[in-house]
Amino acid sequence: MITFAAVVPHSPLLIESIGKENQKHLSKTLESMNTLKENLYLSKPDVILVISSHANRHATAFSVNLHDEYFTDFKDFGDMATKTEFGPDLDLIAQIQRAGRNSEIPVTLDSSANLDYGTSVPLELLVNEEMTHQIVPVSYSGLSPKEHLAFGALLKEVLHANDKRVAVIASGDLSHCLTTDAPGGFHKDAQKFDDEIQRAVRDMSASTLLAIDDELRDAAKSCVYEQLLILFGILEKKKLRPELLSYESPFGVGYLVAEFHL
Repeated sequence: MITFAAVVPHSPLLIESIGKENQKHLSKTLESMNTLKENLYLSKPDVILVISSHANRHATAFSVNLHDEYFTDFKDFGDMATKTEFGPDLDLIAQIQRAGRNSEIPVTLDSSANLDYGTSVPLELLVNEEMTHQIVPVSYSGLSPKEHLAFGALLKEVLHANDKRVAVIASGDLSHCLTTDAPGGFHKDAQKFDDEIQRAVRDMSASTLLAIDDELRDAAKSCVYEQLLILFGILEKKKLRPELLSYESPFGVGYLVAEFHL
């Protein structure tokens, strides 16, 4: 059963040892992440499923990372010390793989001990020592938007049939082109993309997501679209209340924190 669902940013600047003085520009996001941390703890999850855009990606299949143990990893950002160990939920991963084999949705397995930063950042910020450290790291694919929704629906069936309490976190940043000094440069339509994403989340509307065309997505250079589609597939037809906790873009990148109260 699903007990918690959220979409969060994954900027390494949110990690104190990396962000340092830049964190003063991320106060809204950090405050919202602290709120989510409390709510995640209160939901008492047995396992946390994280959907990332920076894990190993396959053109024609969705992927689950299966390894004996996992470690958050920030070496690429100069932080050699921050490292937390997590473990796999072998049963749930096997059930997802089996469901993929029994459907037309391709699901493959990868194996890596080091978690990508799209997975590492939310785990470091949201999971405390008293909470479960069992995870299922999931990656999106190069398949169509509708196939991402379908993969989410497949995950929903697996999670609903399982007695475990599952938290689902979609990890991604919105447009990278909001200002002239943004990582992707400036694009006049970037804010339109972020506005549409926020509207889709506020209305819990998969149709709004699907209506965002390729041209606008390319202009925004985001890394959240596919994860949201998977999350919306997981949450489809569930009674819930979306809450946008914060949105800010201090470095020309949109950071959205939202929870779907179940």
